[in-house]
Amino acid sequence: MDGQTDTQLPFVQAFAARTADARDRRLADALAVLLADLGALIRLTNASRADLKAIVGFLTDVGRACDDNRQEWVLLADVLGLTGAIEDHNTHRPAGATPNTLTGPFYRPGAPLRADGDSISLDGQGDPMTLHAVVADPDGTGMNGAVVEVWQANARGVYENQEPDLQPEFNLRGTYRTGPEGRLTLRSIKPAGYSIPQDGPVGRLLARLGIAPVRPAHLHFRITAPDYQTLTTHVFDRADPAIDRDPLFAVHPALLATFAPAPGHGWTVDFRFVLARVMPGQDPS
Repeated sequence: MDGQTDTQLPFVQAFAARTADARDRRLADALAVLLADLGALIRLTNASRADLKAIVGFLTDVGRACDDNRQEWVLLADVLGLTGAIEDHNTHRPAGATPNTLTGPFYRPGAPLRADGDSISLDGQGDPMTLHAVVADPDGTGMNGAVVEVWQANARGVYENQEPDLQPEFNLRGTYRTGPEGRLTLRSIKPAGYSIPQDGPVGRLLARLGIAPVRPAHLHFRITAPDYQTLTTHVFDRADPAIDRDPLFAVHPALLATFAPAPGHGWTVDFRFVLARVMPGQDPS
């Protein structure tokens, strides 16, 4: 293969010829790039038939691990850094705006609407926590009426849709609207850090690579408001011992918060979210 670039490989050239008149030009071009990269992988790693069989077997296992309560493909994209790379490439936040992060595999749409100050902890299991948040525009003005979705793991590091028979429906999930000056108070329990699922093919992949599966404790947020980019992000406990080794590459200095002991019992957190305006021609999502 000396002197032969990966785009000149026979199978890459043959695919390009067969798709010259493709109805979906973007798809054909993307696959051509992928095949050229796979050609480089074959050449640089001296890939064998056994390697191909193992790759196909792994991808098959990922598909089989997906069901209504688990999305192994999303998890795979997350741990490979692909989700974060797509977010970085497509999300253009001005300086001072809260960074976007991956949604993660445990998001559920349709969480119940809750009043300001309501708790999302339906079983009351864990140390009480109160979050005081502000949603503001780039000029620092609080935004009344922004929709804030929140979801989190429990004190054992488990999401409600991971164990639907053990936790109440929509436990530790809720939808709020900000009030005057963009303020919001929500009550919950302090989330625990957790290991991403290790009983599936993605967990086994991380084990083979020697990558720690433990995520630092955090809450997830999805915030929407007319004329502003949708913000999907995390708020992390800066004191968590795993804060520097998140396997999903989501930790950002601007997303660190102090989980402070509350007077008497429990915890309190203060955080300010800054939304970015939608630019002309930009998709707000």
